[in-house]
Amino acid sequence: MIKLIKFIFFIAVSILVMFSVTDIENISKTSYANSIPVKMHEKDYVNQYCEGIKEYMLPDKTRVDCLTEEYAIEFDYAKKWAESIGQSLYYAKKTGKKPAVAIITSKPEDEKYIQRIKDVDKDITIFEIPAINYNNENI
Repeated sequence: MIKLIKFIFFIAVSILVMFSVTDIENISKTSYANSIPVKMHEKDYVNQYCEGIKEYMLPDKTRVDCLTEEYAIEFDYAKKWAESIGQSLYYAKKTGKKPAVAIITSKPEDEKYIQRIKDVDKDITIFEIPAINYNNENI
């Protein structure tokens, strides 16, 4: 009986620790000024800005973030500029659409990433999206 009580206590403490870690992660994503998450996830931007098919699945099971009549668009934060180039070019080739990236910027310094995309391939269309928080405010 004592072993069972110790086991249940161990499980309860483990669950509390797990939830505490989750709470710490959520706090780190929160603006203390107004207690709201600082930025949205890429998927949130796709849902807000995509005017085509969202998460279009290709035969190889990869997914185009947004497929419109004209573009295969990859949404990414500015620091992931190089990854976005490769994905947009691949998706464009597989769909017969033009390559495009929707780059989420949060500070003026992010312009260097947009320039890098232009330097690599002038045929990739770039949509710049200012980062917003969950209250729809630019950050």
